[in-house]
Amino acid sequence: MDHFGDDTPVYVISVAAQLSGLHPQTLRTYDRLGLVCPGRTAGRGRRYSMRDIVMLREIQRLSQDEGINLAGIKHILELQRDNDRLRDELARLRAAVEELSNELESTRAVAARLAAQLRRGPAGPAGGDLVPIRRTSVVLWRDRNSQS
Repeated sequence: MDHFGDDTPVYVISVAAQLSGLHPQTLRTYDRLGLVCPGRTAGRGRRYSMRDIVMLREIQRLSQDEGINLAGIKHILELQRDNDRLRDELARLRAAVEELSNELESTRAVAARLAAQLRRGPAGPAGGDLVPIRRTSVVLWRDRNSQS
């Protein structure tokens, strides 16, 4: 585990302000508005991560260069977070589908071996203890519009 990665809240507000090029009061305002949510110490002091610094710079860019007001920026950031969550969920679901597809393939292989054994006739000295009860099939439906 990387103890000092992008998400580790280590920078006090004065350092975060200097690194982001913003005034400390601006950082407090952004925190109050929920644009950036720094970590907190036991005494409730703010601690910013490198990811927070990058976010502060992006907020500054959207505000200064693009002319977007803070309410608009907050909406953009919420949409980006929602998009990230959806992307993570999609990746998780694709992995689950892949796992289930592999399990289905394995099950089909076992079923094919059992069917071949039954077609060959009685197995071993017991005179054939495998008896088909019924035939079943499994169909895997896939959305034509999906990419995987």
